[in-house]
This record gives sequence, structure tokens and C-alpha cells, in this order.
Amino acid sequence: MSLEILSFGFMQRALISGAAIAILCSVVGLFLVLRRYSLFGDAIAHSSFGGIALGLMAGIYPLWTAYGVSLVSALIITRIKDRFNISGDASVAVLLSSGIAVGLVIIGISGGFTIDIFSFLFGSILLVSVNDTIMILALTGIILIVVLLLYRQLLYSTFNEEQAQVSGIQVEKINYLIVFMAGVTVVTSIQLVGVLLISALFVIPNVTAIMYGKGFKQTALLSITFSIFSVVTGILVSYVFDIAPAGTIVLLSIGLFAGTIGIRSTGLVKT
Repeated sequence: MSLEILSFGFMQRALISGAAIAILCSVVGLFLVLRRYSLFGDAIAHSSFGGIALGLMAGIYPLWTAYGVSLVSALIITRIKDRFNISGDASVAVLLSSGIAVGLVIIGISGGFTIDIFSFLFGSILLVSVNDTIMILALTGIILIVVLLLYRQLLYSTFNEEQAQVSGIQVEKINYLIVFMAGVTVVTSIQLVGVLLISALFVIPNVTAIMYGKGFKQTALLSITFSIFSVVTGILVSYVFDIAPAGTIVLLSIGLFAGTIGIRSTGLVKT
């Protein structure tokens, strides 16, 4: 693989944006996985499909409408879940199906769209602009700062919600914060792997890291490492061999997961 490709501006933007998104998905996704909300990211991604379709129909930058629709949908469904004691998997299913349904109806009303809709469904990281890169880096920085500032509250409410409440932590607000961060992360990451594969970045690196049986911080670092490796290597390999970046990234993540299973089966890694 020639290093000459690293001199291209679009490749530099793709790698920088991809690495930032990899870190973001690993950090936020770890809280979702530990809370047994692994598919929540996928549900938000599917709800963002309705926002993307709405933006394309209205002539607005689709990601802006995707942010709005995704965040509102996630907050509403979380509120309904808490208010009426609906199970987590049921609320995720409602959010997932409703987003796709709204998107399909809007596409039908509009008479269909151009190829743009496919770039959001399957990702278009090599087309990321300078403004997109700046926005991705800014959002990544903001969310990571929030996580660091509220690390204790986030961790405590994730592992023992009842004890966290007794300790004076405002668990409900923390839960909404995690949902909000997940919504922002999902829509930000759509440019990398698209709506259909977004849950892979949230789940696979984290599940792989958890299998090593380390503490929370070590697991987070392992997840970030796996995610960055998959994203950066996937972008480079996809460009060289002219294949889909999103699929390549996910397959590399699955390869790391399969490798970890192989290591675990030998008894070299114990939990």
C-alpha cells in the first residue's frame, strides 16, 4: 500500500474524521452495551432515516434534520419507556420501525430521490468536506469532555442505577444525557458507515473488548484501539481495492471479534 494516498486531501479528511468517529462510537457505545441497550444506536440510526428523507424533500442539509428527528425521537421513546414501564427491547423496536416507515412514506410522497439517499444509507466517508471534518472533531471533543466531567455519575448509574439514586445522582437526567449523546454520535457517524451499519461501530469493538475481561478503563481503551484500527485500515484498504469503505470497516471489526473468540477458546484470555 503506497503512502502516496495519504497526501490526498480527501484521504486525510477521511482518516481524521474516521478516527474521531471511531473514538466517539466506542466511548458512547460502551455505556449502551453495558446497559444492555446494544441496538439503541441502530434504532436511532433508523429514525434518522426519516430525518434524512425529510431534509432531502425540503431542500435542507439532511444531517441537520436527521439530528433533530433522531434526538426528538430518542428522547420521546425514552420518556414513554420510563413513564409506562415498557421494556427496553420493545421501545427500541418501536423507534427502529417508525423511523424507517416515516422515511419510506416521505420518499414515496416525493417521488423518490437521487443517489444522495444511498450515500446516507451506506456511508460516504471519502466525500467528507473540510466543514464536515471540523464539525465531527468539534462534536467528538464536546462529547468526550462531557464524559470526562461526568465520568463517575455515568459509570455509577450504568452499573448500579438504584445505588446511584441513593447516592444522590440524578439518574434520570444521566439516562437522558446518554440518549442525547447516542443520538448525536449516530447521526455524526452516518457519513462513515451509513444508516444500515451504524450499530456495528457501537457494538462490535465494545463486545470484543469486554471479552478480554479487563476493568472499565482498560476495556474502553481496548475498544477504542479496535475501532480505530478497523476504521483507519478499512478506509485505506477500501480505497486501494476500490470496495465499499463501510462494509470493509465492519468486516475488519468482525475479524477482530472472531480473532478474540479464537484467543478465548485457547484459554489465553480469561474473565
